[in-house]
Amino acid sequence: MESKCKLPFLTQILYGLGVSYAIIDQIFVQWVVYFYLPPANSGLKPLIAPAYIALALIISRFVDMIFDPLVGYASDNFHSRWGRRIPFIAIGSIPLVLCTIAIFYPPNNFSIPLYLSIMSSLFFIFYTIVGAPYNALIPELSQSYEDRLNLSTWQSIFRLTYSAIAMILPGFLIKYFGKQDATEGIQKMVISLSLFSLLGMLLLIFTIKEKNYSKAKPIKINFKESTSIIFKDKSFILYLLGLLFFFIGFNTIRTVLNYYVEDIMKLGKEYITIISAIFFGTAALSFYPVNRLSRKLGYRKIMLFSLAALTILSLMLFQLGKILPTNWGIAIFAIVGIFISGSAFIFPPAMLSEIVTSSNKENTTQLEGFYFGIQGFFLKLAFLISAGFVPILLTLNKNINIFQNIIKGNNMVQLEGIYATTLLASFSFIISFIFYYLYPEKIIRD
Repeated sequence: MESKCKLPFLTQILYGLGVSYAIIDQIFVQWVVYFYLPPANSGLKPLIAPAYIALALIISRFVDMIFDPLVGYASDNFHSRWGRRIPFIAIGSIPLVLCTIAIFYPPNNFSIPLYLSIMSSLFFIFYTIVGAPYNALIPELSQSYEDRLNLSTWQSIFRLTYSAIAMILPGFLIKYFGKQDATEGIQKMVISLSLFSLLGMLLLIFTIKEKNYSKAKPIKINFKESTSIIFKDKSFILYLLGLLFFFIGFNTIRTVLNYYVEDIMKLGKEYITIISAIFFGTAALSFYPVNRLSRKLGYRKIMLFSLAALTILSLMLFQLGKILPTNWGIAIFAIVGIFISGSAFIFPPAMLSEIVTSSNKENTTQLEGFYFGIQGFFLKLAFLISAGFVPILLTLNKNINIFQNIIKGNNMVQLEGIYATTLLASFSFIISFIFYYLYPEKIIRD
């Protein structure tokens, strides 16, 4: 990824290493529900009813959505000799690690549903305090289009690497630390991985001198004026809507991969890990060519091509085991990985950085944090929408329509329901394609 950019290569690497909070994100997603509502053969005792877990997570996600734009706006208005963004990461990193650990140590003499709601909300508040300013560093540090593209690419590479670490190591760590005690094994696994994630954040905090690259000053406009400027930006609105529907589709595909492997392709549980590795592995291998193509073509054309391909691939999954043989499934998921490389990983921070850079030049403002905070809100909204629809769709069958399913409930996953999720994904990709087609790309080649 050598280029004639002004940002030193080492700074790009150090920035990428700083996304280590992705480990903590993966721990929360993968292990919180497992710990509080474990399967029968896990060696753990259930701590809370399913409805209370759902309520606690919904509450915490809404808190998270509210704090995204607020933290972004606060970092835009902040000024210190260390810069505008790094101090927020410094303030939030240690509390984020402590909250992650605390979630897995529920007290005996306190309401567990209330405890989970409070700690999950605090987790997401500090996650936002770290994550929103971290993303806003891309336009803050960058001196050119190539810088913004490279920082987005390195962030994607390390985010995927850290997520893989958090997916692969827990099983070994739980066995090593827990011996015959699954609870102790999970708790010590969380402690060790959380502390490891802290190292990456501290490395970024103490090595990147934000003020050396950014000459930005805190903005002097209020929240209402900032909101007015941002939502008058047509390109930003179209980008957000395209992003929203893309991630509804992507989250749906990612969620139902396990069901496809076991119920449609009739493969064992070990193939979930194998196909997941292939899925994200092809994405990782595509980072470099996507980076090079983006220099020549920009983001919009590649995004549109990716969305068209993902729509077709989703419809192919709908036909898997019907018209298409089930052994095509591995190849389909591998190809999906290629097309999510840019669309899910590189392009969101890179495209928004271009929108922010253009807006700053047109309005003489410095609203990077607010832009990325609002993007965070829409990413969480996409998660909530897909998380709401997918469980309902998974339990659909020919005898129960969607409205009956919502009212009466059905706990059994159905083949018809698994197939139905791919229609949701393809529909979402089509809607996203329309918004990105209308999106007026502006690339500032400094």
